[in-house]
Amino acid sequence: QLVESGGGLVQPGGSLRLSCAASGFTLASSAIGWLRQAPGKEREVIACTGSRASSTWYTGSVKGRFTISTDNAKDTIYLQMNNLKPEDTAVYYCARRPWTCSAAAPAYDLWGQGTQVTVSL
Repeated sequence: QLVESGGGLVQPGGSLRLSCAASGFTLASSAIGWLRQAPGKEREVIACTGSRASSTWYTGSVKGRFTISTDNAKDTIYLQMNNLKPEDTAVYYCARRPWTCSAAAPAYDLWGQGTQVTVSL
């Protein structure tokens, strides 16, 4: 399973770090993505790390502001989010798929429950 934590309310320009604790599957053979869904919008993949942290990918709107990382000792994947903007407000999910990253949300086969991030004054 995947369990997210770290969401909350933050002012524009602020930072948050989301955590995704993984269990019950082999992390070494999995790609882990961070996805988000804003109200009225489709779920989108915003960042991903490939198996064994072999690669990372970011969608354009978060590139340079968000960083995905993995602590293999804790089986935990992080999303450091800096310079947050109101348009980053969404429910954030982590999800896994085999081996390689995908920019398509349906490609992920295991999902966490999500954590709310709200960027507002």
